Amino acid sequence: MTSAGGGVDDTHFLRLPVDLDMATPGPVTPEVPFEPSQPPVIEGFSPSVYSNQETFKEKFFRKTRENPMVPIGCLGTVTALTYGLYCFHRGQSHRSQLMMRTRIAAQGFTIAAILVGLAASALKSRP
Repeated sequence: MTSAGGGVDDTHFLRLPVDLDMATPGPVTPEVPFEPSQPPVIEGFSPSVYSNQETFKEKFFRKTRENPMVPIGCLGTVTALTYGLYCFHRGQSHRSQLMMRTRIAAQGFTIAAILVGLAASALKSRP
């Protein structure tokens, strides 16, 4: 909108108060420079309950001991899938269909095992 003089009429704009202290914050200097390859250091928080870093193999065996049904379900899924594909390749469509249904059941078992393991660990961690 323009006023009679040809300039912009700014009476319809909403004016908000500006807090100058928020607009110009003071300099922020971190105590330790940020290292993107390392997790952030938060006082009073430890990202791992284990004092040393686990290797993949150690973590795999620890998780397997905590909930052994998940790897069993995964193994059953892979076995049913592999045998089903083999039967499909050989032209045994009835057995291939049976193995694909077995694969779905094994996947369901694996998901159920994961959920039961999560529930058990949540209940165990409560004080």
